[in-house]
Amino acid sequence: MSSPKFTTTTWLIIVIASIGFLFDTYELLMTPLVAAPAIAELLKVPLNNPMVTDWVGKLLWIAALCGGVFGLLGGWLVDRFGRKKIMAASIFMYSLSPFCAAFATTLPMFIFFRSTTFIGVCVEFVAAITWLAEVFPDKKDKEKWLGITQAFASLGGLLVTGVSVWISSHGADLPHWGLPISLGATDPGSWRYLLMTGILPAIPIALLLPFVPESQVWIDRRAAGSLKRPSFGALFSPELRRVTLVTAALSACAYGIAFGALQVTVARVTPGLPELRAESKELAPLRKEAEGLNVELNKLAATDPARKELIGKIKENFVKSKPLNDTIKKMGDKVQLHQELGGLVGRILLAVLLIWGISRVKLLRIFQIPALVLLPLTYFKLFRCHGCRLCRYCHCCD
Repeated sequence: MSSPKFTTTTWLIIVIASIGFLFDTYELLMTPLVAAPAIAELLKVPLNNPMVTDWVGKLLWIAALCGGVFGLLGGWLVDRFGRKKIMAASIFMYSLSPFCAAFATTLPMFIFFRSTTFIGVCVEFVAAITWLAEVFPDKKDKEKWLGITQAFASLGGLLVTGVSVWISSHGADLPHWGLPISLGATDPGSWRYLLMTGILPAIPIALLLPFVPESQVWIDRRAAGSLKRPSFGALFSPELRRVTLVTAALSACAYGIAFGALQVTVARVTPGLPELRAESKELAPLRKEAEGLNVELNKLAATDPARKELIGKIKENFVKSKPLNDTIKKMGDKVQLHQELGGLVGRILLAVLLIWGISRVKLLRIFQIPALVLLPLTYFKLFRCHGCRLCRYCHCCD
């Protein structure tokens, strides 16, 4: 089949899909950057309170579960309402959700909007891939442009890291814009400003969408009445059961690596790097003291007058720990930057291999087999713990 002629409309669809994939990652990778400080502020407890760690874990699986369920419905949504409409709606959803989360005053409100962010991202992914696939009827062109546009996803990780670093340095100079301010603070938390930037993808999408039509393939199939209602049970029919189970297992492993390892590397692994040995050693007794104080605080009723004295001690502990934690955060920003650069290189390599016409089985081997070696090598050999909270308290710097 001959390749279609590239028109302005074709390029606009490619640009819109690329923007969507870029901000997919941008919105998702906000979570490890904003979750802990947001939860600490909303629960009115110090950042090192065990409740914060517990709720960060809960937030990750709650948001991912919501995204997964609605992502599964994405196929039905794009068939029922159209590729363009659902893609636009999902991008606006994950643009407005973090903006609303920036104004959260309660933990349930924050979790709700982070969950709707994940829902928007997962549905957008389905809509964008479907729309692009129908633009290119030729198999090789389809795979090539799917690979090229998805390479932009890693730029989202780089962008959110850069924006986070900039806000950390200039947040005090930014206007408050009506953002809530925590008790005892003079400015809104930097996490609120970072969430506000989630509105950015809505701007180019709102400007570009009026100039692109709905998928012609979808219009033709709808007119012919050939759009059948999708059946979840059909995935487990005898001819598809094996493919469904194997694909689901592979996808689960891939997302397990991405969300279970990469998203927690900065928060859990960075503090134990050899370059931060001195800071970790100095922080160890302060963290133990803070944990003991927080345990006592959590036992007291909200109206107990003894809380005031404990909170005062916790604040003193926080002031002593802040310079050390700031140093660790700067190292964390560097780690995340390098991590995202690696992701960008991988996606570019994937796009190049797709252009060369490498088969899917070979692509899987090219990326998965090295991963079986590199991941254990990174976390069990190259990384040496020197006093972090990876294992709660390893006592190696006592």
